[in-house]
Amino acid sequence: MSVTDAPPAPPASTGPQTRKPSTRKRLVPYWLLLPGILWLLVFFALPMVYQASTSVQTGSLEKGFEVTWHFRTYWDALADYYPQFVRSLLYAGTATVLCLLLGYPLAYLIAFKAGRARNLVLVLVIAPFFTSFLIRTLAWKTILADGGTVVDVLNTLHVLDVTSWLGWTEGDRVLATPMAVVCGLTYNFLPFMILPLYTSLERIDGRLHEAAGDLYATPATTFRKVTFPLSMPGVVSGTLLTFIPASGDYVNAELLGSTDTKMVGSVIQTQFLRVLDYPTAAALSFILMAVVLFAVTVYIRRSGTEDLV
Repeated sequence: MSVTDAPPAPPASTGPQTRKPSTRKRLVPYWLLLPGILWLLVFFALPMVYQASTSVQTGSLEKGFEVTWHFRTYWDALADYYPQFVRSLLYAGTATVLCLLLGYPLAYLIAFKAGRARNLVLVLVIAPFFTSFLIRTLAWKTILADGGTVVDVLNTLHVLDVTSWLGWTEGDRVLATPMAVVCGLTYNFLPFMILPLYTSLERIDGRLHEAAGDLYATPATTFRKVTFPLSMPGVVSGTLLTFIPASGDYVNAELLGSTDTKMVGSVIQTQFLRVLDYPTAAALSFILMAVVLFAVTVYIRRSGTEDLV
């Protein structure tokens, strides 16, 4: 066979050939996201749109409501119930601070000192979730009842004298006062603070503490310069998970408070279910949402953790 009759040489290889994914494979992530998107659309977006339209309606239950774009409902609702808004933010902010003060030492203990008892302590933290929120709040009516052990101890320590001067209690009574509402909020939302804090603290490399000690840093300096800054994602997450639901809560105000401790959640519940003034209730809900969103945005920007949460 002559040279001219030789078969052509195969083309030179240019490296591994990349096969383009098929259309079905490219659509797999979107199919996986579809259930979540549908859930948000049906149970979040559509109710929000309906509630927004309700807030600009006028009419009555007998004649029916119709959309008239009556935005003055927002101003009237805010003018009539601004004390409840301020009270809700004050109670929720106080409960959040108390949860942070109580939860951080416990989360630190679980992360660094609990040892083999870590799982047991974590179970004890989440154990209240196995009981109904309503039952836990009702239990505080017994704990803070007049003549109970807690009230007697506070009287002996003269704590109620100080809280009465601040306006958080009335004489020797704790129940049906702002202090009772804040105690209920603090107890019910404390696990929402502890768990993010523990998760953040548990990720800290223990060698960083050893390095700080090698550099002659005291335990207080190590905490201030190393531990606390590295735990800021947990602090931010915990405060948000506590403050947001606490600001809209109405169960604690209803069961542990009085007419003078009503929060905006109680007003919304009353407007929806008792007064049946749906536009006002919807407007109050949107105002609360806007206020909380603004407060959260300012808090995140001020804490400098936009990229951590």
